[in-house]
Amino acid sequence: MHAIVIHADISDVEHATKGLEEEVIPMMQQTAGFVAAYFVAVDDSHGVSIEVFETEEQARQAAPPEGTEAPGVKLAKLQIGPVVGSA
Repeated sequence: MHAIVIHADISDVEHATKGLEEEVIPMMQQTAGFVAAYFVAVDDSHGVSIEVFETEEQARQAAPPEGTEAPGVKLAKLQIGPVVGSA
């Protein structure tokens, strides 16, 4: 398995959460190789997500371009790597 780790800058928590729930999560659930995703609000202006896919290729295909913006959020940093453990 491979994960996409995204660090996001949040300018509007309400808009960002609404977009996540109404657009991002349903779209991800339909993506090839999707396993699971977790979205963490670190504070009122920063968030981190970990999105897991079966293969590295599927993770790379699903990854949004770094710097992507949506209402209330901007992707600041994106990394992809192998999942080396889980609990």
